[in-house]
Amino acid sequence: MKKWQLGAIGALSLGLLGGVYLGATAQTMEKIVVGVSWSNFQEERWKTDEAAIKGALAAAGAEYVSVDAQSSAEKQVNDVNTLISRGAKAIILLAQDKDAIGPAIDAAKAAKIPVVAYDRLVEDPYAYYLTFDNVEVGRIMAREVQKVKPSGNYVFIRGDPGDANAGFVYGGQIEVLSAAIKAGRIKNVAEQATEGWKPENAQRNMEQILTRINNKVDAVMSSNDGMAGGAVAALAAVKLAGPKVAVSGQDGDLGALNRVALGTQTVSVWKDSRALGKAAGEIAIQLAKGTALTAIKGTKVFKDGPKKVAMNSTLLAPVGITRKNLNVVLDAKWISKEVLCKGVNKALVAVCK
Repeated sequence: MKKWQLGAIGALSLGLLGGVYLGATAQTMEKIVVGVSWSNFQEERWKTDEAAIKGALAAAGAEYVSVDAQSSAEKQVNDVNTLISRGAKAIILLAQDKDAIGPAIDAAKAAKIPVVAYDRLVEDPYAYYLTFDNVEVGRIMAREVQKVKPSGNYVFIRGDPGDANAGFVYGGQIEVLSAAIKAGRIKNVAEQATEGWKPENAQRNMEQILTRINNKVDAVMSSNDGMAGGAVAALAAVKLAGPKVAVSGQDGDLGALNRVALGTQTVSVWKDSRALGKAAGEIAIQLAKGTALTAIKGTKVFKDGPKKVAMNSTLLAPVGITRKNLNVVLDAKWISKEVLCKGVNKALVAVCK
């Protein structure tokens, strides 16, 4: 056989071997699909979370797919199964109902697909729990409201009864306020759970409470910003919106931060959902690649849920935003000065000057 023929055969052999090797590599490097199940994507803040999740996945070359349960616990179980059938290698789950979601977790476990319980607790040790410290959220709310209203009639507009976070936030509020309540300085004149955390439900509940208590209210411990907006609308209807009544909230919604600047909301506990979304994307990718839950950097054991189930978790730190430190959200480019200061008396708010 001639020398050039040997060379050609050798090259062909290497090419075939190379093809096999490259094929295996391509299979190994197959794009990771991460599925996200939203409980209700209509809320303002989830758009920001989504952008951060997408950014983290894109940076790692992973693919994002999502479904929206539209506030239906039943639909969300089906949605998770849809994500599994679409090839998700990890699922980020914002649970509509912490208990009803159980069958979906079981389905993911059976398919060996890791789950990140996103921002809301799902008490199943198979899931990795990622959120902010929601008890501290409640504490911050209570501290800031109590500073401006150390005594008087308090109304508690609580979150959705199917969401463990509602209990955590309320627990943090009561932890701070309990001494004043026991001493009689603060009177709990009404409290109401709010189905779906919906602003319109909060507004209706607040209207009914105001009628019942003859508008005698000094503070509203609203458990999130959307509901705070509903409560403020109810207060405005009876000419009580503003410094007369302190109002709490959380999430750093743009409308809420404007209300803080206007003086109709006392505090919004800012949970930078960009950081939360980024962490979710990064953790989901690690889990999809086979990293153990306990090996995720910064993991701690959380066991303060209603059922005391031990969960591998990461809890990020929240920040209370009042008129005094609005510069924090401006400097972080969370909100523009134009949106923050719309309609504000600039003489009263330093960052709006």
